[in-house]
Amino acid sequence: MEKSRKAVIKELKNNSHGYTISELSKKLKTSRNTIANCFAFLEGAQKVEIRKAGMAKIYYWVDKKYN
Repeated sequence: MEKSRKAVIKELKNNSHGYTISELSKKLKTSRNTIANCFAFLEGAQKVEIRKAGMAKIYYWVDKKYN
């Protein structure tokens, strides 16, 4: 899980447009469940911001302290 979390963080930091769970799952070739768990952890740690676009949630990296 730690490896997946690091990959998710790296991708979020490198893309200011954010990702949906599905987009990042396809890009990293990882299950949607794993990506959703990583996002949930990062949301709890207040390191991501979520914006809704229709039915989708788009996740953005916002933890400026670690950029």
